[in-house]
Amino acid sequence: MTDQPEIMIVNGPNLNMLGTREPHIYGHESLADVEAMCNERAAILGVAIDFRQSNFEGELVTMIQSARGAAAGIIINPAGYTHTSVAILDALRLTELPVIELHLSNPHTREDFRHRSYVSATARGIICGFGSHGYVLAVDAMARVIDAA
Repeated sequence: MTDQPEIMIVNGPNLNMLGTREPHIYGHESLADVEAMCNERAAILGVAIDFRQSNFEGELVTMIQSARGAAAGIIINPAGYTHTSVAILDALRLTELPVIELHLSNPHTREDFRHRSYVSATARGIICGFGSHGYVLAVDAMARVIDAA
């Protein structure tokens, strides 16, 4: 257990395939590389990271629920569930925590169905289109949100 505020970073389906899945869209870094970048930045900012991934919607809901009372904020890359999951939206709301929505690509420059996000209804802010560096930006932003609370 740490005395540092904890940021839960939740990654949705197919993000375990980063680095091999459509690198022209999602980049060449693996999810482990992204986690290392987040931990490195968190150490500088004095926050802790709880980094998770699942391909299963119910598992993601359970992860998010576990943040209530344990984390100071949630960064979520819901991936394909961005556009379909009311359950993830409801779980995020029930935590009563600040939420930052994150996407490697910019969904607004892609197919029309990607323009709708259920998660945005609860997000304090959205970071998209910066590839893996977006995770570092999200950690910076959440640390500021936590510090201001």
